[in-house]
Amino acid sequence: MESRRTTVRDVRRANRASLLTDLFHGGRQSRQQLGDTTALSQASISNLVGEMIEEGLVEEAGLVGSDGGRPRALLRVAPGFGYVVGADVGDTRVLVELYDLAMSRLGVASYDLGERGRDPGLAVAKLIEGLGVVVAQAEVDPDAVLGYGIGVAGVVDSGADAVVYAQTTGWDGVPLGAMLRAATDVPVFVENGAKTVGQAEMWFGAGRGARHAVILLVGTGVGAAVVMDGRNYRGASSSAGEWGHTTLVYDGDRCRCGARGCLEAYIGADRVIRRLAEAAGEPADPMLLTRLLAGDHPLPPPVAEVVAETVGYLGAGIAGLVNLFSPERIVLGGRTGLALGERFLPDIRAATARNALRQPYSKTRIEVCQLGPDAVAMGAATLPIARLLADGGLPAAAARGRHPAR
Repeated sequence: MESRRTTVRDVRRANRASLLTDLFHGGRQSRQQLGDTTALSQASISNLVGEMIEEGLVEEAGLVGSDGGRPRALLRVAPGFGYVVGADVGDTRVLVELYDLAMSRLGVASYDLGERGRDPGLAVAKLIEGLGVVVAQAEVDPDAVLGYGIGVAGVVDSGADAVVYAQTTGWDGVPLGAMLRAATDVPVFVENGAKTVGQAEMWFGAGRGARHAVILLVGTGVGAAVVMDGRNYRGASSSAGEWGHTTLVYDGDRCRCGARGCLEAYIGADRVIRRLAEAAGEPADPMLLTRLLAGDHPLPPPVAEVVAETVGYLGAGIAGLVNLFSPERIVLGGRTGLALGERFLPDIRAATARNALRQPYSKTRIEVCQLGPDAVAMGAATLPIARLLADGGLPAAAARGRHPAR
């Protein structure tokens, strides 16, 4: 097989990508500091930075003193060069958020899908409506939107149509990417929701700095993003991370996916809230778990029993991940995961320790998600940013004929 020859253009793109990625993740730095972190020559850095400043992609942001010389200009990715939109498509709700390139949230739109939550046509309609709403809220030029990231439940085929397979919601081969692209010119990126949370936590949250990590999304659905040597592990068919559908109890309770004994059938939000409602004698409100666990007051014995059992199941599930992947960090997120983790993290760690092998557990740290329950949308917004960084900022500016947003 003939190998592709590396061109001068390829090298330039790669060098721009290295600089842009380092500035985005490392924060404000001088040209001299970029030389240390990217291994590029000062001449290359000066030329490439000059290009990106002229394009509006990079800007000077303050000065830093130097040893006996003139102060050095600090550089950063220009927040207003462009904007990104992220969305969380849940069972009953669509959440849409708009960010600048400093990840400041500038617009939010939320829609209750009600009983028609499983209708992909309705979800697409609300995603497109939400895109228009957040752009209007932020008062930005629609042409300045670099991309629209969507986080969904289920397996997402990595092809151009971004086909979604989600047994739990009845989306069996829904070409979500194609449906959205037919309705908007904004570049669309579709990914599994647990993986978008994983990217957000690895970039900005509790996973930052780790090379081997598992980020958990425990809500109505239960999933995981597995990061190996700094890269998101997708598996042969992009379905890696369906942790909630690993068997916890042989021939156990029926799961939404149709199988029996899945972990999700024991720690998923619907199951936990239903059991808590029975124990507390209250209606099965979606916020019941959060409300009952808020504060540090003692729980009524029937409620405490349900919580203790749920923590035990969760710890057993996490122990399986520890034994399989030996991560240096496990991050617990999602509404149910946060509600349990913020009050019962020591108990979750203890339950994991009881079920995991001692040596890999001793090398693992279990933390709570730092980005809150709506991290799916924020993580989805990082999908177009990842493309921008990988391409060194070139395709967005060239393909869309844009000028810096104002």
